[in-house]
Amino acid sequence: MQFLVLQHDPRTHLAAFAPMISGAGHDVHVVHLDQGEALPDLEGVDALWVLGGPQNVFEEDQYPWLIAEKALIRDAVETRALPYFGICLGHQLLAEALGGACALGGREIGVVEVTPAPEAALFDGMPSPFPVAQWHGVEVTAAPPGAQVTAWSPGCAIQALRMGETAFSVQSHPEVLPGTISDWGEIPEAAAILDDALGAGGTARFESAVNQHAEIFAANARILFTNWCRAAGIPTEPLT
Repeated sequence: MQFLVLQHDPRTHLAAFAPMISGAGHDVHVVHLDQGEALPDLEGVDALWVLGGPQNVFEEDQYPWLIAEKALIRDAVETRALPYFGICLGHQLLAEALGGACALGGREIGVVEVTPAPEAALFDGMPSPFPVAQWHGVEVTAAPPGAQVTAWSPGCAIQALRMGETAFSVQSHPEVLPGTISDWGEIPEAAAILDDALGAGGTARFESAVNQHAEIFAANARILFTNWCRAAGIPTEPLT
């Protein structure tokens, strides 16, 4: 199947999910929106993944391509009912594209515990609560009409959404691997944010926390992918 992946930053990519998607036999086409690549037509696309990034979801004046991206997400989810998975910015974009709202607030940076809603399909088989890597200063403040809120944390009431049968999104970063935070922290502006949030050496502190949770993060990422595929009707193994 054909996966379209919208990426907003070179360092914020599929990470842990890349080998899962390719290992299931699917093809991936990545569009680097921050580098000026154009959005493609959705014909022939079987699933849409929208990743995180340093942009704020409402910064359309600074990043005008956000307008077209939201329109494409609306077409994919509302009109075509394509399977969708959004991460962080991709979670916020889903909310805004479908009539919800986002705003500054609810900042979470570091490893945070999230509580899933009872019987939330995306988190089936995961502990409650479960740890996640978080890095956001914007949150979804109003879910789109008809959406289900499927997880929350003490600092953020809308940690995950489900729209219809096949569209899901999470505010956290389930894709992180050991080394991901260090990679993000190579950007001076990002390192400064981590120092402000976590204290001096914030990048190393966050990286250490991710490494300590590496085993459960990997297990949970696999569960998320399997559950999403099951709900979306996507094969988890190559077809023979």
